[in-house]
Amino acid sequence: MEKRVRQSQRKGILMNKPKKVVLAYSGGLDTSIILKWLQTEYACEVVTFTADLGQGEELNPAREKAKLLGIEPNNIYIEDLKEEFVRDFVFPMFRCNALYEGLYLLGTSIARPLISKRLVEIAKETGADAIAHGATGKGNDQVRFELSAYALNPNIQVIAPWREWSLTSRSRLIKFAEENQIPIAKDKRGEAPFSVDANLLHTSSEGKILEDPSVAAPEYVYQRTKNPEDAPEAPEFIEIEFLNGDAVAINGYKMSPAEVLTKLNERGGAHGIGRLDLVEGRFVGMKSRGIYETPGGTILLEAHRGIEQITLDRGAAHLKDELMPKYAELIYNGFWYSPEREMLQSLIDKSQKYVSGTVRLKLYKGSVNTVGRWSEYSLYSEKHVTFEDDAGAYDQNDAAGFIQLNALRLKLLAHQKLKNTKGPKLS
Repeated sequence: MEKRVRQSQRKGILMNKPKKVVLAYSGGLDTSIILKWLQTEYACEVVTFTADLGQGEELNPAREKAKLLGIEPNNIYIEDLKEEFVRDFVFPMFRCNALYEGLYLLGTSIARPLISKRLVEIAKETGADAIAHGATGKGNDQVRFELSAYALNPNIQVIAPWREWSLTSRSRLIKFAEENQIPIAKDKRGEAPFSVDANLLHTSSEGKILEDPSVAAPEYVYQRTKNPEDAPEAPEFIEIEFLNGDAVAINGYKMSPAEVLTKLNERGGAHGIGRLDLVEGRFVGMKSRGIYETPGGTILLEAHRGIEQITLDRGAAHLKDELMPKYAELIYNGFWYSPEREMLQSLIDKSQKYVSGTVRLKLYKGSVNTVGRWSEYSLYSEKHVTFEDDAGAYDQNDAAGFIQLNALRLKLLAHQKLKNTKGPKLS
């Protein structure tokens, strides 16, 4: 322990030995190893927290594994956070139409502030003085977890085992597990083919067989979406109803936020919608190749833009689009709890006051397209845009003065160029 502290001090970090640690615990091999490592390295009490964010896995085994590793039942937290996740994190983000680097729907990024929030809250409830996570020292998740934690509790201690321990290979992890009687599933021995993160919004696969960006991902990597080539030959049409920018019903049936996303995942996955192969620029400074599946989110983005097309003023819509890359980058970089994200959120939420109505979409072989939209708050005026007689709704001669005003500076520039074709003369 003294050695570890001295090493930390050389890096400019002074780590106090925690008495109780709240661990973000999945029940898988890696976090089980972390649990045991915390117990042996720090001789501390461990509280496990397992969040159901819609990853599609049975979570009760996490409880049994935690008990097996010596965790008291009152120190095991397993919580269903799907509704909070979609209502308070996913939906606010989708009001902005957020896309990182123009493509990525931020499925992993948006889950981390919620997990951190509960880690900090549980630490307060249980009197823990530290939290721990299983993010590696190469990735962005360590940044997201820790920035969120410090924003919520500046005095919290964060333990990141992957930045501290010597278990830097799969073989060392397996050896540690064997030495500490941690059960190892047969499929966990040897090298893992790739790593998967999942929640109700998306799945993210990266590493190992996916690390060469010149090689196409094998079909078995995809877990939520049918191959578009094998999707139904007939298109499916669905209608999504919005209220103040949030989806509230599908095909006339009112649903909770998590129910909406679950249903859209189901229909999008069946049609092979939402696949993305991306080499992204990580906040930590390296490029990373990931395979993402976001079937419901891809449909939701298209639908939200569809309802905004008729309910949002051009100036407001264009301002949102200008701000969107900044908003998306803040989430990707872990600044959900920053004042600038909250400022942008206030502006975005203000823009959604009249973003209510219904969008009709066509789902077909990997694509989703808006084919209809209507709203009692629609700004669309057929009377103004018709190619037929508009009965005086718009005077086409109004355009002449508008054009001349905007052309004036261009005319002056052109006159100057005509007079000085050879450019300025040297004196």
